[in-house]
This record gives sequence, structure tokens and C-alpha cells, in this order.
Amino acid sequence: MTQPTITVLLAEDEPSLPGLDSLAGQAEVREARTRGELQAALPVSDVLVVTDFRTGMLEAVWPQNCPVRWVHATSAGVDALMIEPIRNSEIVVTNARGIFDRGIAEYVLGALLLFAKDTLTNLSLMKEHRWQHRETRLLRDSQAVVVGAGSIGREVATLLGLLGVNVIGTARNAREDTVFEKVHAQEDLPDLLPDADYVIITAPLTSDTEGLFDADQFLRMKPGAVLINVGRGPIVQTDALLAALQSGRLGGAALDVFEEEPLRADHPLWDQPNVMISAHMAGDFIGWRAALGQQFVDNFQRWQQGEPLKNPVSKEHGYVSNA
Repeated sequence: MTQPTITVLLAEDEPSLPGLDSLAGQAEVREARTRGELQAALPVSDVLVVTDFRTGMLEAVWPQNCPVRWVHATSAGVDALMIEPIRNSEIVVTNARGIFDRGIAEYVLGALLLFAKDTLTNLSLMKEHRWQHRETRLLRDSQAVVVGAGSIGREVATLLGLLGVNVIGTARNAREDTVFEKVHAQEDLPDLLPDADYVIITAPLTSDTEGLFDADQFLRMKPGAVLINVGRGPIVQTDALLAALQSGRLGGAALDVFEEEPLRADHPLWDQPNVMISAHMAGDFIGWRAALGQQFVDNFQRWQQGEPLKNPVSKEHGYVSNA
């Protein structure tokens, strides 16, 4: 029986995805780092694993009658993979749901503590060698809205709930969920913002969420509230966010993702005293690449046995369909 061929799309300077050598004898594993390598691999590939999301290149070389039956994204978001020949096909798409949940949730918790305890001011005063007593906030009994009550959002709500934060969520549809006080439909978001001390974005990028946070949404937010974006950059309109920060409407922002990445070196967000910036790394814990490799290997074993794959993604909406 012919072994299936797995192609792994990597960045040009990216090392191999750990763990796939365990598939020796079960599959042929190929790596593609250049356009030429990808173009040569796709016509003979059964499975495509994507760690580097060069969407334009993938779309440019995608062959007619491509034999790929399964595309796996080593990320939570799959919006960059939704090129026309994948979206409008029978190809199954899966993602890395579950790998990054805890890391991102801990990042969010750290961000809330950063602002509640006014740590940015502490660091600024330290540089000036100034001793200045202040009072800070408790997280207990504060209000948080998690925009995107999926796998990552639930882990965020679980951690924050342990510290006494009152957490509500939003999703495409309202539902009951034990880790949230309540999960509202996304359309209810404008009514939830005025009471939230912290607004946390964990949602995927879809047609419903792109540009969701605009000037009007920031005006609805509670004065002094903090925005945390660990979802997707284009969910937030950067110019509107900057204006809300500079006007004092928002108390601060922790930003791990941006409309354009990397954030250019001369962007004014870098110099905002009430902003924390990180380089799209909120969930990247030590050992995360090995965990991604093992997750794919485990799912490949299911695929070989004809069992349903874990983490199938709705190609229309961008969320895990069995969440």
C-alpha cells in the first residue's frame, strides 16, 4: 500500500516541526520552504501542514485537481488559510486548538495584573529613581467581557474566575457555560461594553469580527477600561484604538496582535505610556513546537485509522466545529 505524503510548509529559516520523524514507515514527510519546493510538493501531497502562513504563495502555486485531502494549521486561527481552492472544496481543515489555551490565558491574567497594580507606572518611576506611593485596584469583583467564548476564551474565564473576576462572554450564539456568568450573542456586545473594566479579545478573524472594534465601540466602553487583544489584529481598528488611548478614554491596552505585523518601528503605539506590546507570542510557551508536532502526529494516527479528526474547523466561520 502506498504511503501518504505529508508536506510541511515552513518559513525559509524555520527548523523542522518536531516529532514528525516518528511517522517514518507510515508516511513520506516532505518539507517546503520555498515557492519552488511547495510547487513541486503539492501535486503529490495528501496532507498539508502549515506552520508558515504565506497565503499569497500558497494560492499562487495551488494546482488544479490538487490531491490534498487534509490541511492542518499549527495555529488557532485559520483565516489566512482560507484561499478559494481550500474554502470551496471537500478538504478538511483542522487547527491547533488546545495547545495555546493555557499560555494565552496566563498572558491575559498577567496583563490584568499589570494594569490593576499599575506596574507600568512602577517601571517608569523606577527609571526616574522616584519614590511615589499610590493605591492600586483589586481584580476581585471587577467586570470582564471575553469576546470569543471558544476554547481560549473559556480558559481565560476559568483563570480570571479563580481571582474573583466576574466574566461574561460573547459568541456567535448565546449559550449557557459554567465558566462564564453568561455567554451572550455577539450582537449584544455594544450593550455589554459600558460595564466592563476589562475587554479581552480571543475571537477568530471572520467577516463578523473584522473591524469590530472601531471608534463607536471604544466610545461605548467604560471610561478607563483596558483592552486586551490576543485574538487577531484586524479585529481592532488601530487608528481608532490609538485615538481612544491618546484621548484618555481607555485606561490602557495590552496588544499581542496587530492589523499589520510586525508593528512598524515608528508606530506611535510603541510610545504610549499605557500600552504593553508583545510580538504575537502570547501563547508560545517553552516546548510549544514539540506540542504542535505531537498534536499533528496523534491526529494523523486517527486519520490513518479512518477515525474522525480532532479540531475540524468551520471553513465559513473560522471556529472549531466540535467546540
